Amino acid sequence: MIKLFGIYISKAVVLLAVIEILIFFSSMFGAIFLRHKFGTNSLPIDSDTLQNLPTIYAVIMFSSMTALGLYQKGSMASSSGFLLRLLLGFLVGGLIMAFLYFSLQLFPNTDRSLLTHGFTLSILGILIARTLFVRVTSDKTLKRRVLVLGVGINADRIEESVKSKDTVGIVVVGYVNLGDRIELIDESRQVVKDQTLLEISNRFAVDEIVVAVDDRRKKLPNHELLECKIRGIQILDLLTFFEKELSIINIDLLYPSWMLYTDGYRQKALNRTIKKTFDMTVGIVIFIVAAPLMILVALASLIESGGRDPILYSQVRVGKNGKLFKVFKFRSMRTDAEADGVARWASKNDARITKLGGFLRKTRLDELPQIYNILNGDMSLVGPRPERPEFVLQLSNDIPYYLQRHWVKPGLTGWAQLLYPYGASEEDAKRKLEYDLYYVKNASTMLDFIILLQTIEVVLLGKGAQ
Repeated sequence: MIKLFGIYISKAVVLLAVIEILIFFSSMFGAIFLRHKFGTNSLPIDSDTLQNLPTIYAVIMFSSMTALGLYQKGSMASSSGFLLRLLLGFLVGGLIMAFLYFSLQLFPNTDRSLLTHGFTLSILGILIARTLFVRVTSDKTLKRRVLVLGVGINADRIEESVKSKDTVGIVVVGYVNLGDRIELIDESRQVVKDQTLLEISNRFAVDEIVVAVDDRRKKLPNHELLECKIRGIQILDLLTFFEKELSIINIDLLYPSWMLYTDGYRQKALNRTIKKTFDMTVGIVIFIVAAPLMILVALASLIESGGRDPILYSQVRVGKNGKLFKVFKFRSMRTDAEADGVARWASKNDARITKLGGFLRKTRLDELPQIYNILNGDMSLVGPRPERPEFVLQLSNDIPYYLQRHWVKPGLTGWAQLLYPYGASEEDAKRKLEYDLYYVKNASTMLDFIILLQTIEVVLLGKGAQ
C-alpha cells in the first residue's frame, strides 16, 4: 500500500491505472497510425493536432474511469456492476470527446472515424487488462501476508473484516495468542508463540504485523517487534491498519494520543488559501453551468405546487467551529413536514417527500442552491455534510469525537457520501463520522478533487439517495 493525496492505494491498483493510461494513449495513437497507413485519404500524422490527440484522449478517459469509481476497492466484485461502470465511463468520456471534437472544433482536419477506432481499441485493451488484473490479484501468493498479535475482541474485528471481504488486498496468515482474557478467534486460526516473532514471520512469509491485543497496557514483545521492523516487516497498530484498509478512523479504537502523534490533522495557511480559491473557482463554474438546470427545477416546483409553496427552503446547520448558518436547498418535502416542530431524520420512502422532491434527491439536484453557501464562505465543495443543531447536540453527547468533524468547513459532498450509504439513524451517524474523521485527518486539495470527480458516480448511479 502507498499513500497518494491522502488515500491509501494498493500498488497493484496504481500499476493498473498506469497500464490503462498507456492503453488509452496507445489506442488513439494506433487508430491514427492505422488511418494514416491504410486509409484512402492520408492524414497529416506529423501535425500538432494529431500529436496532442492521444494525450488528451488518455487524460479524459482516465478521469472518466476514475469518476465512475473503477479504481475503487471492490469495483470489480460484481461483473455486472463493473460492466455498467465501464460503459458509463466510456459514455461520459465519449461525450466529452465529442463535445471537444464537434462543438469546440478542437481537432480540425481530423477524421471522425478516429474516435470510433480509438474507442474500439480502448475497450478491448481495458477488458483484457482487467481480466488479467483480476486473475493476478486473486492469487493469494501476491497478496500482503498479515500476522495479527491477539485473539480477542480487537483481533475479531480484523477477522470479521476479512470474512466480509472489506480487506481484499491481504491474507491473514494467523493470530498469535499472547494471553488475551477473551478468545474469539478459532483455535485453527491461532498461532502458538513457541518461537520469536521473527521466526514465526519468516515461517509464514509475513509482510505486516498488526498489534491487536485487547489490553494496550499488556507487556508486548517490543524487542521482537523491533527486530521484525529492522528486517523489513511493517508494524501497525489497529487504528492505522483500519485506516489503510477501510479508509476510516475507527471511533471504538480511537484515543487522543494517537491523534496527537499520527501524521495528518494539519491545516496550513497555504492549504487553506488554495482550498478557498479552489472552492470559489469551481463554485462559479458550477453555478454558470447549472444555472439553466436550476431555472428548470424552479419552474417544475412552481408547477407541482400550483405556485402555492416556496421553491427554496432554508434550514439552520452547524458549520466550521460550531458556527451556525442557513443552508439553502430546493424544497423536496411538503411544507408541513415538521409542522409539530420536532426534528426528524429522513427515512427510506419518506412519505413527507414530494414526487418532484424524490427525483431531486435521487439526482442530488436539490443540493444545487448550496452553491450560494459555498460562494458565501459558509461551506466548501468537499467536507463533512452539515448537520442540524438538534442532531449535533444529541450526537455529540452520545458519540465520542463527534465535534471533531467541525474542525473543517462542511461540504456539498464528502468522503462519507462516496463510501457510505445514506444515514438515517444514530448508528449511521457514528459510522459516517469514521469517514468524516478520515477526511479531516487527510484533507488536501488533491483529495478534494478526487472526491469531486468520484461524486459523478454517486449522481449517475444514484448511490445513497433518500
